[in-house]
Amino acid sequence: MSSEDKAAVDRLHQVYGQMKQELGQVIVGQDAVVEQALMAIFCRGHALLVGVPGLAKTLLVSTLARALDLSYKRIQFTPDLMPTDITGTDVLEVDPETGRRGFRFVHGPIFANLVLADEINRTPPKTQAALLEAMQEQHVTVGEHTLALPKPFFVLATQNPIEQEGTYPLPEAQLDRFLFNIIVDYPSESEEKEIIRRVTSPGAATITPMMNAAEILHLQDIVKRVPVGDHVIEFASKLVRATRPKDASAPDFVKEMVGWGAGPRAGISLITAAKAHAVLRGRFHATTADVAAVAAPVMRHRVITTFNAEAAGVNSDDVIKKLLETMAPREELVV
Repeated sequence: MSSEDKAAVDRLHQVYGQMKQELGQVIVGQDAVVEQALMAIFCRGHALLVGVPGLAKTLLVSTLARALDLSYKRIQFTPDLMPTDITGTDVLEVDPETGRRGFRFVHGPIFANLVLADEINRTPPKTQAALLEAMQEQHVTVGEHTLALPKPFFVLATQNPIEQEGTYPLPEAQLDRFLFNIIVDYPSESEEKEIIRRVTSPGAATITPMMNAAEILHLQDIVKRVPVGDHVIEFASKLVRATRPKDASAPDFVKEMVGWGAGPRAGISLITAAKAHAVLRGRFHATTADVAAVAAPVMRHRVITTFNAEAAGVNSDDVIKKLLETMAPREELVV
């Protein structure tokens, strides 16, 4: 890395600490969720936030957009939402002076830097596909027009894990488009008391933007240039391959508990996220410990457990944790 890149990494490390303080004015706790969302952004990735209602997922995303000085749109997904409600559509207009008719494209809410797809599993597959195409291609096609989305562009989607009646679960191929699957858990007792105290008190916090779109694009390029040793890539590759029950390297518990393992995109995501994990800590190279630190959010939606595993109360997080214990990353984990 050049001296200029190292200076940018140092600055990001300092800004990250300040950003956590800024976000802490609004968001109580959820440090891991905030960090993983930021890592997804610096990796040019998208994230799925899974948690029960009332855990401030929407507030977290909108506050993050303010802290990063990004344009923000929220789309509430419903069963009657159409693709054009997201992408936009051509409307027929009449010029009041000449009387001539013509079509004008009205941009949909997808045209923002940070898009919150709220309850993405509440809308039919056709509408889900329109959003996921934009996530992958960074543009939308309406009629004969292909329009580029603003840069940077991120989608943070939410799902409610406890109410599945009347929903349209995302297919595995579409889940694989998300860099991270972030679990938003209940707050601790002390955090919950602080939440109640803040929400029921007068006044609102003022968030100071700590970064802008141009700086984020620059940092995305820097993250991509972070060096990674061959042994780190080998560790990530072995970890992914070990999740596949038909692979010779898979342990017996994987063959018993996993129906389908992670695909090649998981290995790419592990290394990309490990680079961002290192950069946020002010380091200029990624280690196997960084890979281990991001393994759960990267792979929990890519490892499909068997019915027997589910009946025994074993989920993909349990499988990933056991794999990491078995494989033991070389470097000491830096947190």
